[in-house]
Amino acid sequence: MTREEKATVIEDLTAQLAENTNIYLADISGLDAMTTSNLRRACFKANIKLAVVKNTLLEKAMEASDKEFGELSTVLKGNTSLMLSETGNAPAKLIKNFRKKSDRPLLKGAFIEEAVYIGDENLDALVSIKSKEEVIGDIIGLLQSPAKNVISGLKSGGGKLAGILKTLSEK
Repeated sequence: MTREEKATVIEDLTAQLAENTNIYLADISGLDAMTTSNLRRACFKANIKLAVVKNTLLEKAMEASDKEFGELSTVLKGNTSLMLSETGNAPAKLIKNFRKKSDRPLLKGAFIEEAVYIGDENLDALVSIKSKEEVIGDIIGLLQSPAKNVISGLKSGGGKLAGILKTLSEK
């Protein structure tokens, strides 16, 4: 690869890192061709971009980026795959589901909304992260529940009152 090609790859990676707030680094080495193809298909269905990258080029792109990746560059050893997603927990869920059939991919690290996670032991924590839409839904549900309680109380109270009046009028 020539210097110009490397510079182009670094620019592309820097742009991708700048555009995405959810970045996962995984190790997919040891997967056979069929399993790798299945992983790529699963990533495509989940709207996750998967790319195998050279560690040195990714490290230079991280340095050129405006974001602070902290300790994430320390995991750039061996084979590295870059997973980019709009949803914070989608790649973690995909990795966890995929590992039911295989022992790979392994999570090397993740950068989620300016938080850095290092190591495969953080996979369960990343799976439990709620997406922006889920958090908004929870907030709306919490805001609606008092109003629903008042309305249901008024409806049920009105029915009880009408029942009592009817019973009293019959007597």
